Amino acid sequence: MRIIHCADLHLDSKMESNLDKDQALLRRSELIETFERMVEYALDNQVRAILIAGDLFDKIHIRKEVKRRVVEQIVNNPQIEFYYLKGNHDRCDFMEEGIDEIPSNFHMFTDDGWTSYELDDVVITGMEINSANVATMAQRLVLDSANTNIVMLHGQQSDYDGRDGAEIINTTALKGKFIDYLALGHVHKYIYEQLDDRGVYCYPGCLEGRGFDETGDKGFVLMEINDGQITSEFIPFALRRLHEIQVEVTADMSLQDTVAKAKELLVDVDDQDLIKFVITGERELDDELDIVRFVRLFENKYFFVKCYDRTKTLVDYDSFKYDKSLKGEFVRLVQAQDMDEEEKAKIIELGIRAIMGEDIE
Repeated sequence: MRIIHCADLHLDSKMESNLDKDQALLRRSELIETFERMVEYALDNQVRAILIAGDLFDKIHIRKEVKRRVVEQIVNNPQIEFYYLKGNHDRCDFMEEGIDEIPSNFHMFTDDGWTSYELDDVVITGMEINSANVATMAQRLVLDSANTNIVMLHGQQSDYDGRDGAEIINTTALKGKFIDYLALGHVHKYIYEQLDDRGVYCYPGCLEGRGFDETGDKGFVLMEINDGQITSEFIPFALRRLHEIQVEVTADMSLQDTVAKAKELLVDVDDQDLIKFVITGERELDDELDIVRFVRLFENKYFFVKCYDRTKTLVDYDSFKYDKSLKGEFVRLVQAQDMDEEEKAKIIELGIRAIMGEDIE
């Protein structure tokens, strides 16, 4: 039997933090399209069930069209069982859209206690955790050691402080509970670790990266269950990947040199992907990196490109030692201050640009 474990789809997220209006609308549509593609993958690969371990949606108010499309995937595919556990971002009861009754292949969990469902020779158990039940969650979990047990939860494993609304999942307290596979949601990257001698815990990550804190491959986990034994693999599935590309430069490199080095780092990057360049290294005081021109050389080749200048400025103090101009006076004044050399260089750079009449942003 095959089961998909996914989480953190964040459907109907506005996607406006980096993108312009048209790009954001397109990416917003691509989120739901990727969910639909995943269901199609499940059909093509004889997947018996899809576990959605929280944050199916992104906020309180979700467009009816998005909810309708999710409902359609569930209603139109009765051969797949859907198990949905709400996360800290989920606030809507999307099954209210356009149906008379909850389909028999859709299963939910509550925060009142543990709920279990039997699926062939597997038992799927879950609970929506909150501040009221999280402390007693582990001690209330009772599983049959003879079963193949999958447990679903949404929260942050280990010692996270939960400032973003998610509760802490103490995996130490869940050891020895006869869990074979702990299907988690909340962390937006793939994590697979041993839970105890019997089972593992896994975050599948998100289906699509939404920002540059979610770089790399995104997708879901495909489980294969044979004779009570669970094996799994991560399936990269995102339509687009996000990349943070660090380009280290030296003081003698021109813009053309920097562009050439950046291109060397883009060998495995698809033209439909999103890129954030970070320029590091050193440059001369009077050699300002033309970020706008740099971005323009790439932006028509990829879906989205932006760039940050994180270079350190080299200051040749000896060249200003006897300079009687205002620039020389300013450099010597800053040099005499008791502060970090990098901070001095940045102040000198901004000061000289101001003296030269340049705009300071």
